[in-house]
Amino acid sequence: MSAYRFPSNLLHNTSDVTAPIWTRAAVIVWSQHLLDSFRHWTGRDLLDRSGSIEEQAEAVFAAPVVVVSHGTEADPIMNYGNQAALDLWEMTWDRLIGMSSRQTAEPVNQEERARMLRLVEQQGHYDRYRGVRVSSTGRRFLVEEAIVWNVIDEQSRRIGQAAAFSRWTRLS
Repeated sequence: MSAYRFPSNLLHNTSDVTAPIWTRAAVIVWSQHLLDSFRHWTGRDLLDRSGSIEEQAEAVFAAPVVVVSHGTEADPIMNYGNQAALDLWEMTWDRLIGMSSRQTAEPVNQEERARMLRLVEQQGHYDRYRGVRVSSTGRRFLVEEAIVWNVIDEQSRRIGQAAAFSRWTRLS
């Protein structure tokens, strides 16, 4: 299977760097994939789906729950992080997008994370994941009760993986 990647010019929206992230065409499309895939695997909605797709993209970006995702590359690349994720990982959008997904975990935790992602690839989703992650400044935090799922397109092809969680604890 070939890796799914956003066109980089849409991801970074070089035509208008002042435009809100959730208004970018690729982000709107990806937000729908995130929401539709979450419903597909869990049978419920990640958040209220009322409003236009643009309003839903804004709602995902502004949600109090952390939402992150990566593509299907051999070494998956981050392709989405809402504001809660950017705050938690202490990053800007431009720094997060294009970063290796494995870098969100400390090297000692990367193999455990990879095993869980392989399980998600096979099962479609995994509930109640728990694991230690690290921010860009080295702050460690324990993610609790995360839901991790495969992101699929309209033809049910896997185009990425995503995670959402609202519980984490800072570690010293």
